[in-house]
Amino acid sequence: MDKFRIEGGRRLEGTLRISGAKNAALPELAACLLTNEVVELRNLPRVRDIQTMARLLGHMSVGVEGPEGEGAEARVRLRAETISHAEAPYDLVKTMRASVLVLGPLVGRTGYARVSMPGGCAIGARPIDLHLKALERLGAEITTEHGYVEAKAKRLRGARLVFDRITVTGTENVMMAATLAEGETVLENVAREPEVSDLAQLLVAMGARIEGAGTSTIRIEGVASLHGAKHEVIADRIATGTFLAAGAITGGDLLLEGARGEHLDAVVDKLAECGVTVTKEQEGLRVRGGGRLRGADVTTEEYPGFPTDMQAQYMALVTQAAGTSIVTETIFENRFLHASELVRMGADIAIRGNQAIVRGPTPLSGAAVIASDLRASASLVIAGLAAQGTTIVDRVYHIDRGYERIEEKLRALGGRIERISG
Repeated sequence: MDKFRIEGGRRLEGTLRISGAKNAALPELAACLLTNEVVELRNLPRVRDIQTMARLLGHMSVGVEGPEGEGAEARVRLRAETISHAEAPYDLVKTMRASVLVLGPLVGRTGYARVSMPGGCAIGARPIDLHLKALERLGAEITTEHGYVEAKAKRLRGARLVFDRITVTGTENVMMAATLAEGETVLENVAREPEVSDLAQLLVAMGARIEGAGTSTIRIEGVASLHGAKHEVIADRIATGTFLAAGAITGGDLLLEGARGEHLDAVVDKLAECGVTVTKEQEGLRVRGGGRLRGADVTTEEYPGFPTDMQAQYMALVTQAAGTSIVTETIFENRFLHASELVRMGADIAIRGNQAIVRGPTPLSGAAVIASDLRASASLVIAGLAAQGTTIVDRVYHIDRGYERIEEKLRALGGRIERISG
């Protein structure tokens, strides 16, 4: 099992290109199931979850060419000319919650899907009941047994539905299914994340009729079939935020090429409140650290609020900020597992329900720590970059799920970090 060894105390500086967004690429890979023609995706991140989704599609007899190329030229060509197995078995999906995204496209196109209950990070319950209720409203017959969801429908029918809670993957799943449904579907209280809008752009390029993506109401007029398309995946806003925090905590100066500042307003505003300078430039975003960090409270919210996927990285940053910062998590329960590991490194953090009280600044010292999920991994790497001495981060397979060769990128910026085995 791989680990990271980090020698902290080095300032990060230089230029880094931000990879494509994993959370946009995953539903866009699943969208290839909606057509028998070629779908080509560019700017695809080389991360483990993408590889897992590609294997899952291959299991269904989807032709998968790639990923090939590097950086913005990294691309994959997919063709679901025939779908031999409309099933996502447990062995292929147990490590990735996003596997449920094949449910909507499969039942929308073939009228049948059998998908294992998804796995993924241990950050609390993330039920798919909202996906299933919505598909039932579109006319699917849903059964669940032995850890599998089975959906059947001769053809889905458009309907008006309101999600009980905002759900990103639920919005994406049902939006894909509705593109091939008969009549109009109106989805209300939907997720407004940039990844949802990016998926909608791909679907429209494939011939779908979608309006309102990026707002709280999406309208889809179903069509008889979709065709192939080419699409470039948007830059990863969470990776961007992670590198912004890494630059800030090390007093660095980083230019993040391709970063989309308009997707990160809440993060950039909060960093400014902490005394971090982030500027929008023609090439992307620049972060300059080195000033005195100030503590600031933050509450995670659905987009366009502060993202839950940046909570752990922000917590690592404010361990080095003067004063008390209260971090309130409203999206997922059990998402403070990284706090105890940060305490092992010298942080002063107290957990009270869904709040973490962080008092700083406290000197961080290298320690052996264990990553519990994808974003927790990133927070421990950030802390290790700022700590004195050697930090060993165990279970870095979590970070490989969503960050493309992060240790190589940090090394190119002056960080002392290496991957070790065993």
